[in-house]
Amino acid sequence: MFYRLQRVISKPLFHSLRQLLLLRSSRKLTSKMSFQYPQACRDDAVMDVYHGDKIPDPYSWLEDPDSEKTQAFVTAQNQLTVPYLESCEVRDLFKERMTELYDYPKYSCPFKRGDKYFHFYNTGLQNQSVMYMQESLDAEPKVFLDPNTFSEDGTVALRGYAFSEDGENLAYGTSASGSDWVEIRFLQVEGAKALEDRLERVKFSCMSWTHDGKGLFYNSYPEQKGKSDGTETSANLHQKLYFHILGTPQSEDVLCAEFPDHPKWMAGAEVSDDGGYLLLSIREGCDPVNRLWYCDLKTTPEGITGLLPWVKLIDNFDAEYEYVTNEGTLFTFKTNLDAPRYRLINIDFASPAQTNWKELIPQHDKDVIVFATCTFSSYVFVCFLHDVKNVLKMYRLSSGEELRTFPLDVGSVVGFTGRKRDSEIFYYFTSFLSPAIIYHCDLTKEPLQPHIFREVTVKGFSPSDYQTTQIFYPSKDGTEIPMFIVHKKGLKLDGSHPGFLYGYGGFNISITPSYSVSRLIFVRHLGGVLAVANIRGGGEYGETWHKAGMLANKQNCFNDFQCAAEYLVKEGYTTSSKLTINGGSNGGLLVAACVNQRPELFGCAVAQVGVMDMLKFHKFTIGHAWTTDFGCSEEKPQFDWLMKYSPLHNIRIPEGNAVQYPSVLLLTGDHDDRVVPLHSLKYIATLQHIVGRSSKQTNPLFILVDTKSGHGAGKPTSKVIQEVADTYAFIARCLNISWVK
Repeated sequence: MFYRLQRVISKPLFHSLRQLLLLRSSRKLTSKMSFQYPQACRDDAVMDVYHGDKIPDPYSWLEDPDSEKTQAFVTAQNQLTVPYLESCEVRDLFKERMTELYDYPKYSCPFKRGDKYFHFYNTGLQNQSVMYMQESLDAEPKVFLDPNTFSEDGTVALRGYAFSEDGENLAYGTSASGSDWVEIRFLQVEGAKALEDRLERVKFSCMSWTHDGKGLFYNSYPEQKGKSDGTETSANLHQKLYFHILGTPQSEDVLCAEFPDHPKWMAGAEVSDDGGYLLLSIREGCDPVNRLWYCDLKTTPEGITGLLPWVKLIDNFDAEYEYVTNEGTLFTFKTNLDAPRYRLINIDFASPAQTNWKELIPQHDKDVIVFATCTFSSYVFVCFLHDVKNVLKMYRLSSGEELRTFPLDVGSVVGFTGRKRDSEIFYYFTSFLSPAIIYHCDLTKEPLQPHIFREVTVKGFSPSDYQTTQIFYPSKDGTEIPMFIVHKKGLKLDGSHPGFLYGYGGFNISITPSYSVSRLIFVRHLGGVLAVANIRGGGEYGETWHKAGMLANKQNCFNDFQCAAEYLVKEGYTTSSKLTINGGSNGGLLVAACVNQRPELFGCAVAQVGVMDMLKFHKFTIGHAWTTDFGCSEEKPQFDWLMKYSPLHNIRIPEGNAVQYPSVLLLTGDHDDRVVPLHSLKYIATLQHIVGRSSKQTNPLFILVDTKSGHGAGKPTSKVIQEVADTYAFIARCLNISWVK
């Protein structure tokens, strides 16, 4: 979730039959309830005191994932949800169609390392994509690294990789069951020979080789009591930077940076393009701000033997500085300093005073710089976001002169490869209706002419039958919010169609057009309308847009989303009773908060891995990093605004026109150590206790807890297909939607 730095099996959740039987026998049987929810133990004596206010926390016992009570609760909930999903007529039809349409080839952009080319490829339904190697672009690709061999069920995934500068060695991370914990392994490229080196206790880590290929910088956390397999809830603190010398045990790795007085600091290291400097980017949370330290590696002639002599170039959290490239001591950074939509600046390390900094590419009037990459020594490729659509431009590094714009349709650049030493680039374009077009451009040939290297189509789906429209609608305070709407051509705006509204709205993350087979099946076979609202809190219009939806302004996110729903109803795309809202992680919080605030506005709500307890989130795993966006209940003013919208603390029996809550499905995974499952468990227990007992509540209030599953990264294809089949089957049954052939 929220973390922009990089992303064993626990005891099964379904193990306590005795506890399950006890839980079942304790259910209250009442004719007024449409569903007999598990009667969870409620301890009303548990109170937390915040600034003099006593706040009940009757389900705090669900914070212990290993207790028999918690596991029995999970089992009982799944025993209620799974049969309901299995009885949905659409479930098997959706899974079959999803399996059919998802079975298309999936490629990444090729990239060059050493004298060889690499790319990822999935034949269609493989659980994990495979890395292939080619001697040239015309040569036959050969399997180089196959993550499907890491485990029989595909739940061990590749999580990050880094080739040495000469292309002779590869470091790569593996994670089990979706956990953020990573083990770094090593391969010799020639012959794909596995090396013995193993690095453990790795999380949110960089992987950066020195240019001599002798070693790798990475991050790890100290050993702690208890387990660290992705099912724990303990806070991740005191991350450290180490240097590993290839061929030596991890116990001999050199500590290069630590911050004992700042346990929440996290630091990623990057070796400069010329190999002469090590740049250290230090973050304390998820805000786009960082300290920037560096080490001139020439000052360590004896090698890296201990804490490095860091030069603190920027030693505050006032802005973000992202390395682009350097020529000797002249460094180029992408920054939001005095530029909420970002700009490129040059800093000469030989005269680093801020008065000497020079602007290379200024901030644009409206467009946001997404990334900047130096390629072929003298060019900088800059990707912009213009009204939530990507634009790719090329500049001269020496002067900042704009050279050309690369033509793109309405959509997103989701992949770009080409380093300073490379003479070619590849970029990957996608949209709501196009899965992938990969372009290639040889920078040595004039005039520059990008051409289609690969284009992927999906059999059985014709993009020409559908249309994508971007509209702008007013939020509660009059702010114009962009929203994409996808539907069949010729759609009658008579309110007869089911709607599916997705949002996120947080952490400076932009939700750009993307291809989704499951959503297109919803449009095609369930007659639906897909809407993606680019609400405040994201990065669609830079840091100003982000700040308008964070901290004390968080309610703007919920208002924007609710106004999106009202627009869809008003314009005849759907009706409230046929509208589903969906979001994951911070988007799960969005869905739950909106359901609490406006239950009458939606027919169904699906919240995935959501943050629900806004008073305690900072105490678990990496939650402390999110206080930059949410605030923290330990501060009185922040407690006040968190308490107003915290999903767990604002569940009420609907009054007035709101007869009942919409149908609710929560999804989480037992190995989610980003947003730990206790959020969803406590929310559903409270929702069922308060709302589920009401005679007016006939809509289901369910949760599904998946095993060997995490926050989403690395999820095998088989689990992805099953999850979307369950999700849309639930929606179809709850909203009485029929399958259209």
